[in-house]
This record gives sequence, structure tokens and C-alpha cells, in this order.
Amino acid sequence: MSNSPSRILVTGASGQLGRLVIEALLKQVPAEQIVAGARNLQALDGLAARGVTVRRVDYGQPETLHAALKDVDRVLLVSSSEVGQRVAQHRNVIEAAQQAGVKLLAYTSVLHADTSALLLANEHRSTEALLRDSGLPYVLLRNGWYTENYTGAVAPALQSGVVLGSAGSGRIASATRADYAEAAAAVLVSSETQAGRIYELAGDSAYTLDELAAEIAKQSGKPVSYRDLPQVEYQAALVQAGLPEAVAGIIAQSDRSAADGALFDDRHQLSQLIGRATTPLRDTVAAALAAASKTQG
Repeated sequence: MSNSPSRILVTGASGQLGRLVIEALLKQVPAEQIVAGARNLQALDGLAARGVTVRRVDYGQPETLHAALKDVDRVLLVSSSEVGQRVAQHRNVIEAAQQAGVKLLAYTSVLHADTSALLLANEHRSTEALLRDSGLPYVLLRNGWYTENYTGAVAPALQSGVVLGSAGSGRIASATRADYAEAAAAVLVSSETQAGRIYELAGDSAYTLDELAAEIAKQSGKPVSYRDLPQVEYQAALVQAGLPEAVAGIIAQSDRSAADGALFDDRHQLSQLIGRATTPLRDTVAAALAAASKTQG
């Protein structure tokens, strides 16, 4: 395909981030250059109707990967959601991309993956090592925290008057999924050489969970404050709220790591990539409050 436009495969295209990447790509390249991959093709029906090629992609089934990568130049490997199985699943994609002769593989890693204290960083570090050893041209999109990770708790915070966490006074430089999706799309369509680059992606401004609670209170007109808990107590509270023990443990440990700066970065590489300021906390809080109001209504 030396004289043909690059064909881009986005894995995990039915997920929250993957679908936003597809939408961002559609604003920049024709639909026929985009391939959306997911385990459930029915979830991609809407994209197929818009001219996007849809292919089955199951990280655990290599045969689907080889078929999905046919005639593809660039790939966005959206990290698997199956914690504990990610490295093996990512290896399958990387090996299939090697065999397909992919010209660029972009991987959604985690902020400061090489030094991060986050438990979640372990599998990302291992995947980055696989990429280094693969010989593939690759670029690392080290995504920071999604603001939605916190604003998803707006509704219970309004009911209880409390935002719970273990982040202390740690500053969190988060951005929205849409911000990160635009960055991924920008890299995938870039005419500049991307192979070998590492992007540390985070929001332009940072906040503490005290400031998050204050923003919720300000916009809602209701009393909301932040209650800092020891990691073990926060994990127990998450379990009581209905989360599985393992998931609660990861969230609580991530929050505690934020107290030591694990979710902070001030290099502004995300806004540089997308050509605009990242979405302010107040806007995401406003959207969450509107959604909560609609649900209650």
C-alpha cells in the first residue's frame, strides 16, 4: 500500500475510549480508511452504517487478530480491560502486528509507566517491554487518569455529602476520555514520524480531591466535602458500595499513589497534541451533575 492512504485499525472500538477515537478519526480521514475492531460486531453496527470497516478483534483469539490486521498500516492497541490477563492478550496483538508488517503500533499505556507506583502500571511496563523487543515501529501514549474516574461518583456524593478517597492532598492532572481520544487520533494520522516517541499525557491543570468536592458543592449548591481515608478503609468502602474486592483494591491503591504524585504531570503534552487546552474539571463536573439530574428526574 505504498501509494495508498494509511488504513488505521482501532482495537476495543466498542469501548468508551475506542469509540471516541473512532469519532475523532472520522473528523480527519475518510471512513474507508478506518477499521474498527471489537469482540462483539453488533456493537459496531452504527459505525458500519457510516462506512467504517468493522472486524472482529478478540485479544484472546489470535486468529481474529490476523484477519483484522489485513491491509492495515497503523494500529491503536487500546489496552485490555481484563487486568491480570493483559500481558498475554497484548502479546497476541503485537505478534499479529509483526506478521502483518504493521508500520506503526500505538499503545495506550499509563502515565509514567516506567516509574509509576500504581499496581496498574505493572502490566503496562511488561507490554512496553514486549514492544521494545518486537522490532515493530511503536509509539507509547501514556495516558493519565480520566476525570470521569472521579466525576462518576458525583451522584453518590450528592446523596451522602461526601467524596471518599485516599489521595490526601495529592494533585491529580486528569483529562477527559475525549481529550485522550483526540490525542490518539492525532498521532495515528500524523505525517510526522511517530515511531519511538513516548507521550506523557495529562490534563493542563491539576486538583486535589478537596477541590473536586468543593467544585461539586459549588455547582450543585449542596454541601459536599472530601473525607480522606486510609487505603484499607477506602477499599472496604468501595466493596460495601458493590465493587469486587480486586477492583476496589486497585482503585484504593491508585488513590493512595496519587497522594505521592503518581497522577500528576505538568508537561502539557496532551494539549500540545490536540491543539487546545484540555477539558477543565468544572466542565466535566457540570456534565456529571446534568447526567445525575437527568437520572433522578
